[in-house]
Amino acid sequence: MSLRRKIVGLMAVVSVVPLLLMAAINYYEYRAALGREIQNPLRILVSKTKNSFELFLAERTSTVSFIASAYPFEELAQEKNLKHIFRVMTQVFDGFVDLGLLDENGVQVSYAGPYSLAGKNYAEQSWFNQVMIRGTYISDVFMGYRNFPHMVIAVRHMDENGKKWVVRATIDTTRFDRLIAAMSLEPDSDAFLLNKEGILQTNSNYYGKVLERLPMAMPPQGYEARLVETQDHNGEDIYLAYSYFPETDFVLMAVKPRGSALKTWYMVKGDLLFIFVLGVMAIFLVVYKMTDLLIQRMRESEERRELAFRQVEHAQKLSSIGRLAAGVAHEINNPLAAINEKAGLMKDLLGLRPDFPDRDKFITLADAILKSIRRCRDITHRMLGFARRMDVSYEELDINEVLTDTLSFLDQEAKHRGVTIVRELDESLPRIMSDRGQLQQVFLNILNNALAAVPDDGNIEVKTGETTPDSLVISFQDNGCGMSQDTLEHVFEPFFTTKKGTGTGLGLSITYGIIKKLGGDIAVTSKQGEGTLFTIYLPKKARKEAAS
Repeated sequence: MSLRRKIVGLMAVVSVVPLLLMAAINYYEYRAALGREIQNPLRILVSKTKNSFELFLAERTSTVSFIASAYPFEELAQEKNLKHIFRVMTQVFDGFVDLGLLDENGVQVSYAGPYSLAGKNYAEQSWFNQVMIRGTYISDVFMGYRNFPHMVIAVRHMDENGKKWVVRATIDTTRFDRLIAAMSLEPDSDAFLLNKEGILQTNSNYYGKVLERLPMAMPPQGYEARLVETQDHNGEDIYLAYSYFPETDFVLMAVKPRGSALKTWYMVKGDLLFIFVLGVMAIFLVVYKMTDLLIQRMRESEERRELAFRQVEHAQKLSSIGRLAAGVAHEINNPLAAINEKAGLMKDLLGLRPDFPDRDKFITLADAILKSIRRCRDITHRMLGFARRMDVSYEELDINEVLTDTLSFLDQEAKHRGVTIVRELDESLPRIMSDRGQLQQVFLNILNNALAAVPDDGNIEVKTGETTPDSLVISFQDNGCGMSQDTLEHVFEPFFTTKKGTGTGLGLSITYGIIKKLGGDIAVTSKQGEGTLFTIYLPKKARKEAAS
C-alpha cells in the first residue's frame, strides 16, 4: 500500500502539476486578453466621441469668431443685419439658439433670436470678464433665463482703432445627446458629459439628470482617453473610461459594468474549471488503474520469482536428499539381507524340529522378523526409487483408463470404510503420451493420502477434463481433515509427514518429482476441517525436456 500511494502520488503530481500550471497561465492570460478586448474598444470609443465633441465646439466657436471679425461693429449693431447673419448661420450649422452683439461695456446692442434681450447688461457676469480677458469663452451647461439646458460661446474682437465688442451665441445641448447616442453603447452601459466639478452636462442612465452632481469621485485628470477599474456609488464593479477636454471644463465618461463585460469570461471560466476537474479526475483514474496494473504485475513477477526460487531450492533439496537416501538404502539393504537369510534359516530349522521346545513361539517370532524385513525392504525400495527417479517410458495412454485401473486397487478398502469415490471422467479426453507405471504411482499416492484423511463414510471426488489445447487436468477432492498453511508450505518436501509413526514422508515428494519429470505440474489447496484438493496438469504430448 505504501508503494501504491507513492506511485499514485508521484504520477499524479507529475501529471496534475503541469496541467494546473497550464490552467493557471491560461486563466490569467485569457482574462488579461479579454480585459484588453473589453477595455481597448471602450477607451477608443471615448477618444473618438471626445474628438466629435471637440469638433462640434470648434466649428461653433470658429463660426462665432468669424462673425465677430468679418463684420464691423456698426453693421452688426443693426439688428436687421444681425438677424440676416443669424439666419444664414443656422442654415449652415445646427444647434444655435440665438446671437447677440455686446459692446465693451457689456450692453447687448443688438440681438437675433426668440427672446427680448436687446439692451440687457452683462457687465457684472463672470463670463463677460473672462471673454474680455481671454478673447474666447465657452460656458458649462446651465438653465438660465431660457429655462432649458444650453451653453454659451462668446468671442471678443478688437478693430484697428482699439474698439472692442463681443459676439455671443447660445447653443442647444441636445446635440450633445445625439453625439453620445452615436456611441452605440450596449443597453447596460452608460455615457455622459460633465464638467471638472462633477456636474452632469447631459443626462445619465444611472447617475442622475443634467446639472446634478455625479454620485462618485472624479478620476485623476488626463487629456488622453484612460480606463480604470473602480466601483460606483452602489458598490458595483465597473470599467470607467474617461477623458478631460483641454480647452474647456468638460469631461467625457463611459461606464460599463464589469460583470456584464466579463460575462463571456465567467462562462469560459466555468467551462475551463469543468474541463480541468474532469481532466484531473481522468488523470487520477488512469494513474490509479495503471498503478494497480503495475503493482499487480510486480506482485505476479515477485510470485513467479519466488516460485522459481522455491522450485530450484526444492530440486536441490531433492537432489541432495536423493543421494543421501540412496546411500542409506544401500547401507541398510546389506544387513537386512543377512537378517532375512538368518531368520529364514531359523524358521527352516524349527520346521525340521517338531519337538523343539516353544517351537510355535519361535516360529511366530521368526515370521515377525521376516515381516519387518519386508517392510524395511519396501521403505528402502521407495528410497532407491526416489533417488534414482526411474527413466520415463512413454506410451499412448487413456488417462481415464489409467485412473479406473488405479482406483480398482482401493475399491475394497473404500467399501469397507464406507468411503464414496465419485468419478467424473470426461469421456471425450484425447489420448496422451506419458508413463503408465509412474502415473499409477502418482494417483495411488494421492488416493492413499485422501483415504487416510477422510473419515469413515467420507467422500472423494476424482475428475478429469481439458484446460488448454495442449494439456489436461486431473483433480482429487476429499472432505477430510485438511491441512494448515504451514503444512501446505512443506507438503512436497521429502520426509515431511503428518502421519507420525506410520508415514515415511516420501510419497508426495516422489509424486512431485514424477509429475515434473513428465513435464506437468501439481498444485494443492486445503483448508483445515474442510478438505484438500490436489490438481495435476499433464501435457498431451511428451515434452522434449521431459523425454531427455
